[in-house]
Amino acid sequence: MPEGKGPLSPSFERLLTMGFAHLAPGPVTVLTTTSEEDQPRFELPSSWRAAQGPSWQELSVSATRLLAHGPLLLVPPWQRHTGTGGRAKRNASHFAYDEVLGACRPANADSVLVVLTPAELWTSESSRAAQLRATLAEHWDTLAVLYGTGVIPQIHQSVIVAAAFLKARQESRPPMKIFRVPHTDEGASVEKDFEVLLQRGGGSTRYGYVVRKLPPTEESLDFDRHHPDVVSQRADLAGFGSITTLGELYEAVPRINMAADSQWISMEEQPGAVRLLGGRDILRGGSIALPTDEGYWVKAPPGCLLQSGDLIVREIHGRNDLPGLIVAEVTEQDLPAAPAHTTIALRPRATTTPQQIRLVAQFLRTPLADRLVGRSSVHITMKRMLELPVPQPDDVLTAALDDLDAARHRLETWRNDAETLLESAFTSKTAMQARDRIVAQGRGLRLRVEAATLLDDLGHTVRTRFPYPVAYRWRESEARISAGDQQAAYSAVLEAAEILLCYSALLALALAWEAGIPLGSTTAIKEKLLSGRSGPGFGDWVAVLEEAAGSRKLRALPHQHPIHGIRSLLAGEDAADARQRLSERRNDDAHLRRLDPIDLPPAVTEAFADLTLLIERSRFLADLPLVHVTTIQWDSLAQTAQVRYRELMGDHPVVPTKTAALPRHDLEIGSLYLWDSMHDLHLLRPFLTGLVCRVCRTWSTFHADLVPQDSVLLKSLEHGHVHPQPADTASALARVGLL
Repeated sequence: MPEGKGPLSPSFERLLTMGFAHLAPGPVTVLTTTSEEDQPRFELPSSWRAAQGPSWQELSVSATRLLAHGPLLLVPPWQRHTGTGGRAKRNASHFAYDEVLGACRPANADSVLVVLTPAELWTSESSRAAQLRATLAEHWDTLAVLYGTGVIPQIHQSVIVAAAFLKARQESRPPMKIFRVPHTDEGASVEKDFEVLLQRGGGSTRYGYVVRKLPPTEESLDFDRHHPDVVSQRADLAGFGSITTLGELYEAVPRINMAADSQWISMEEQPGAVRLLGGRDILRGGSIALPTDEGYWVKAPPGCLLQSGDLIVREIHGRNDLPGLIVAEVTEQDLPAAPAHTTIALRPRATTTPQQIRLVAQFLRTPLADRLVGRSSVHITMKRMLELPVPQPDDVLTAALDDLDAARHRLETWRNDAETLLESAFTSKTAMQARDRIVAQGRGLRLRVEAATLLDDLGHTVRTRFPYPVAYRWRESEARISAGDQQAAYSAVLEAAEILLCYSALLALALAWEAGIPLGSTTAIKEKLLSGRSGPGFGDWVAVLEEAAGSRKLRALPHQHPIHGIRSLLAGEDAADARQRLSERRNDDAHLRRLDPIDLPPAVTEAFADLTLLIERSRFLADLPLVHVTTIQWDSLAQTAQVRYRELMGDHPVVPTKTAALPRHDLEIGSLYLWDSMHDLHLLRPFLTGLVCRVCRTWSTFHADLVPQDSVLLKSLEHGHVHPQPADTASALARVGLL
């Protein structure tokens, strides 16, 4: 530390003054000692009174005496001492302020004591610091904690200093305010922010926040640990599936301490030595730096050797580091190696899955993981790392991660194949042979890339990956528009919009009935089915979707339930406006309020834009295959069914038959099902029925349109053709509330 003393940081001094004025008005006394080399020293503000204790052992007595006359700023010595008894463990090294603060007592019920200490007293999770915080809480309430750097002249600029405002303990603990002084020159705005925080009873400001739900007295008060934003984000992690701790998935790998284990370490590679990886060897890009002449080598015991797949993290936060932990996964190319104490090395447990490993590695690099670990110290402790909450993927996310990993490997294979082919251009005997090889072998690669590129085209995605009724109607709209028949194109677009909403509403009705949640919008549909005049239409499907979107009971279903994608279809002002415009156009067209031919081209363009917006909002349908079960063979011994089915995705009903083994014996041959991302099948009968149309002889999907006395009339979603069914079909409609 440099010699001498200087002024307390002007900004921090003003913040302390503001804190005293708000929490304990009156003349402030500053208590220090005169005999300690490591005693922080600074010039006092002119309005503060100075007091000195003869020794640090008597500071607590002096503090209590001075508290009887007004608020007190106590600056205890920060050096370590070796205790021989009393509160300190025998022969254990501890800080002098441990004993000073532990013995401080209020002079009266209004006593306010502010202590200036290293931040580790309030942020450390060591048993020593936790015990001291618990001891202080027996006599004091913590009103506020200010963290700052560059506060005291002889303390290094990177050291975080804390000023804690303590008041004599009351019957109930008051809210606590935590403030962090930023590394900026915006003194006026920082002070204004602190002034606002002092007036607050809850919430947060730019640089601080109020803790209303107080943590246990011994818990760390790391700035990020209790910030409302971090608390909310920590709870939100469960949206990935569930939450566990990093220690449940990984175990710590012993590290080499470069001071304590110096006898094993050398600057030159020696027989039996391995590379020693320090914090600087871990690159922000997620890799480990190549060895250099300045690197270290170590004869590490077997237990300290790293393995492929281990994670290694920088243990030191740089003040100017970008948010996110700096972590790398150890590969075979990095071995043999051992971790130094400036890193944290983690090894996946035997029960940790590859999906969990991928998600953890990505999560650790996020700013949220950085904040949850805590930035109130330049060091990351192993304890905090192992206690770090991390998201756990549910079945849906696990499947998605697997698919993404498979896609990444496939793309890497294509890239490698292309590079190999390009490199072979000049290895053939003749230029003609090289040309023919590149053209012939490159054709497959080019076709793959072209096919993958088509997936960025919404129209291609709908035609190939959306359920048959929607994909068929979309294809007809595109075909009519391209043909230039404006009236036919206009009608096709409006019908496609109605079928999109019709299909989605029928799914919502089927899923709600399966969940035992009735929807009031079925009443209007029931009345139209029985009217004998006109069946349900555009407005009825919209009513179903809007009711589903606002239903609290449907909202309470598990987040992976397919109903939630359907509920989001019309959410948002843009989707609602597009739906409204299409509804009005469909209503006008149905009531013969036809557009003039001059107005048709812009009307087609506008209507198709609205349809496209709704199709974009319904991309979830691509993950919900429409399945037609054709045969079932039940195995009583295996308790599984061999199910043959057709996946009706895309704009044509002629599709290959697939086979799956399912642990269900309640499936129906000939019925339609929705296959969700959790691999569950949801029965769609009688809301949707699959039949060969008697008019066009094409397999089609149908919904109930009218119910005369002697039959049920079904209408095709693809062609609008009507198909009569026996009267006993009405009993199924009655069971689900449509009759």
